[in-house]
Amino acid sequence: MQKEDRGFTLIELMIVVAIIGILAAFAIPSYQGFVAESQINRAVSELGAYRTAYETSLSNNETINNAGLGYVPSQLTTGNTATQIATTNADGSGHLEVTMGGKAMTGLAGLVIRFERNTSGVWSCFIDTSAASGWETGYAPSSCTVI
Repeated sequence: MQKEDRGFTLIELMIVVAIIGILAAFAIPSYQGFVAESQINRAVSELGAYRTAYETSLSNNETINNAGLGYVPSQLTTGNTATQIATTNADGSGHLEVTMGGKAMTGLAGLVIRFERNTSGVWSCFIDTSAASGWETGYAPSSCTVI
């Protein structure tokens, strides 16, 4: 009577582990890139939401500050309610600005997101990547200019 083979050989298991390792080597960096891109898009969206309150305060000749904007610091930024995110100039221009940090990916810490308003009331988005060690060009939202 012959004994039936059951299970996998050591070689078969080693091949499966090697294949999983190769797949992980490609998947993990892609996943991290998607996480970084989504965090930047989230921070841009959160900051962009304050433009309406900025415009309302400006048209009502009110002081533009965090309280008037209804600013709630994001978990992805270094901001707090004591640090003003808005600046207004006498000619009506100004900007909203936050710096990424907090619970953002380590390589994104120091990234500055800024919405600038010109005297005509047109808003433009700018991203300063000089302090972000992990910045890659693919992370930039299409609506923002990288400086």
